[in-house]
Amino acid sequence: MNVNQAFEILQRAGGLRAARIITENTQKFSKIKIWCMARALRRGVPVAKIIHQKWFYGMQFYTNRHTLDPRPDTETLVAAVISDYKNSHPYVLDLGTGTGCIIAAIVANIVGANGVGIEQSYCAQRVARKNIKKLGLDTRVCIRHGNFNSPHMTHERFDVIVSNPPYIAYGDTRVNDGARHDPQRALYAQHDGLAAYERIARNAKNWICPGGKIYLEIGDGMMRSVRKIFTNESWKFIRSERDLSGKIRVLVFQV
Repeated sequence: MNVNQAFEILQRAGGLRAARIITENTQKFSKIKIWCMARALRRGVPVAKIIHQKWFYGMQFYTNRHTLDPRPDTETLVAAVISDYKNSHPYVLDLGTGTGCIIAAIVANIVGANGVGIEQSYCAQRVARKNIKKLGLDTRVCIRHGNFNSPHMTHERFDVIVSNPPYIAYGDTRVNDGARHDPQRALYAQHDGLAAYERIARNAKNWICPGGKIYLEIGDGMMRSVRKIFTNESWKFIRSERDLSGKIRVLVFQV
């Protein structure tokens, strides 16, 4: 099968943009492979999950069914940290690292920065380590197993903590079809999507240096609830950041 035949099949299944991205990132166009890709498109599988690639902050990351695909909204989180620490050498902790895109983008763009990515899923850990090594950051970033449920997760202290935790409430109808192919525990949280923030607010003081900051991605309309959770745990609210669509996407607190 040649590229034009593959393109036509994929376009019928998933549209022009999907067909273009897949054909540009596929080397061999076997009939079986193309039909499988077309079938996946009809089922609503995101293109990134089909080609196992997603660009984030100018860097290419491997992704699969065990990881949340990097999203443009999360670049707001990375940009906020880089803006604050571009002239220092922070030690950064990424809670729920997934593909490793957040910690990788931060460390790659701050001279002298180092970090640790914590991930509960062993399958996601393998993805993160693969990305960190491919990007040449394996001497500056370490991926470890863990979660933010325990205050004793780590005995180290960090200058910066970042997290894009699960924050979608169960039953939220605003979730798009593509999210059905992401790992559910990376998306959904109890207590109307607030459970992860409650645990982080309670435990993260054990992992941060005096004067350190925590940067959190939040869902649309969650600012008031998340801010209350953290101020109740004696965190000082610093500021919020809006994403490209104008929605408040990131909250910054200081210990």
